[in-house]
Amino acid sequence: MSSLTEAEILLETPAAASSHPVRIITREEHPIRIDLMDRDALFILRKLGEAGFAGYLVGGGVRDLYLGKKPKDYDISTDARPGQLRKLFPNSNTIGRRFRLVQVFFKGGKTIEVSTLRSLSEHDIDGPEEILAPNNTFGTLSEDARRRDLTINSLFFEIDRSTILDYVGGIDDLDRGIIRIAGDPARRIGRDPVRMMRAIRHAARNNFAIEEDTWTAICANCSKISLCPPSRLRDEILKDLYSGAAAPWFHLAFESGLFFSLFPAYRDTFYRYAQDADQTKILLVQLLETIDRANALSLSRGIHRQPDYFFLGLFFIPWMEARWHLLSEFRKSGALYQVAKQIREEIDHTIGIDLNFRRSLRQEMVNLFINLAMLVHHKQPNGWPKWLKNKSYFRKALLFYHFYQEAVTGEPIDEILIAREPVKRFQEVEQQPIRKDEEIHPPAPKLKPSFSKKTKGGIFGFKK
Repeated sequence: MSSLTEAEILLETPAAASSHPVRIITREEHPIRIDLMDRDALFILRKLGEAGFAGYLVGGGVRDLYLGKKPKDYDISTDARPGQLRKLFPNSNTIGRRFRLVQVFFKGGKTIEVSTLRSLSEHDIDGPEEILAPNNTFGTLSEDARRRDLTINSLFFEIDRSTILDYVGGIDDLDRGIIRIAGDPARRIGRDPVRMMRAIRHAARNNFAIEEDTWTAICANCSKISLCPPSRLRDEILKDLYSGAAAPWFHLAFESGLFFSLFPAYRDTFYRYAQDADQTKILLVQLLETIDRANALSLSRGIHRQPDYFFLGLFFIPWMEARWHLLSEFRKSGALYQVAKQIREEIDHTIGIDLNFRRSLRQEMVNLFINLAMLVHHKQPNGWPKWLKNKSYFRKALLFYHFYQEAVTGEPIDEILIAREPVKRFQEVEQQPIRKDEEIHPPAPKLKPSFSKKTKGGIFGFKK
């Protein structure tokens, strides 16, 4: 089957008025094959074609397939409107307020997002402070490509002829290992500072170099990241911690200045509280390398990854140690309890607000810090004291301790310790804060139900 010509692309594109030429990469010129794609994504694309609509795999799915990786997500763009998509896919839902996306649901909780091609005017690439008109939301392939964040995420793949459509030079950047913000980097960052985080993330994940103009814009505008909603920054940071490339991400974020804009509390850690800033930096890198290894192990073995508070706790160990010296100074349980309150108050007034941490996550981090100090200072040559092993928090604290020890000593954690932890990412786990007496009370006896035949006095104390 012959590949699409540029004229055919323009004819098949809705509102084909683009002045930007398209580069068409034929099946013989790229490594993507249909049999490597997700079956559910192919089902959507084929059903769109059968209904007379154009459908394209877009974004990270095309990028990862081109690089020989297994995509995490398959996003699809089409000229069909959201209402038409809902009729075409009954097992779907519409989300979004500014621009409507359709989520198509499959078995096992799997979701694929389908979006209508969007116009340039929404992101002001061609003019100053434009206001999006109600009838000017949907756009062409060229417009949709140029409004995306990075050139390597702006490629379209169509299954009929197995061709890639490139409007922004994304294929050249993939071949050369370059991360480039689509359009004018400073302007695009000004409109959405999170683009800086995404540029650094993909550079770290793929071992790509960041293009000079893009890097200059990131360094000059890193302080603007504070303008973004804290919850959005938190979610983006968690993506980096779970990316498998958290250590290289840190180096790029640190060099650009973005790191201290994301974590103002760490600025004091490095330049005020830490006795040796270089050692603090080394410890943080070692902890991130440990997180990367654990994530890679979990993915390769099919093991549940640790919850968000666990990795965030590891990430903030250097901050905690520089501020309170929990690991280098021994404290009795009463003094440790008071320090726990101080740490919680500090989190509530700093990183908890900066990143919109939920209350349970804040307390879980404090528990991990305090329990880590308990294990560090009570380790004995022949093992752990019996009173410590009997504590309800011991098992979780022991895993956290081994993560810390791997970072410090370089000795890998036993896979069995990770595999036996039945926890999932973002799972909330209840744990009480450390108490002065450290007593463990037996569970309260279960009460008889009100309607039990054995209950004296009838129901709720009344005679039947």
